[in-house]
Amino acid sequence: MKKSLFLIPIIAIAFTSISFINKPAQVEYKVVTAVESIVPNGFGRSRMIMATEDKDYQEFTTLRSDDKDSDEKNKSKRDEIRVKNYEETKLLNFYNLGGIRFQNIAANDAVMTSKINTMISEGWELAFVNTGVESEGGKGDGKGIFITRYTFKRVK
Repeated sequence: MKKSLFLIPIIAIAFTSISFINKPAQVEYKVVTAVESIVPNGFGRSRMIMATEDKDYQEFTTLRSDDKDSDEKNKSKRDEIRVKNYEETKLLNFYNLGGIRFQNIAANDAVMTSKINTMISEGWELAFVNTGVESEGGKGDGKGIFITRYTFKRVK
């Protein structure tokens, strides 16, 4: 009888301990992209974009191999891949007719900071930031963008 009474607390502690074992957290990711125009004379468009619908990449993926005859072509149409539901926040261009506009850069920073702070208050964590610049660079260079991708994650 004493042995069985002694085992009850041990079993209870064992079950309680098992409930505290770390399980791998399920996380989700969200990408916010800022596209800022670096087109001279104020032409161009600058926006911050975030998709509000999900897509399954597997629907648009083809598995390739050395045997070209066995490969199936992905029949996805551009229209099926395109996201029609997204959030678009207007940003200002880096340049205006007078040249580079530092007030525009500061304004964009304030808007992007607001977005980041909102995402964090909603439980998202800023995980990665990637940047890039695309410009022709040739004679009469009249095209260019500065792109920043903010990747957020949170526990589901």
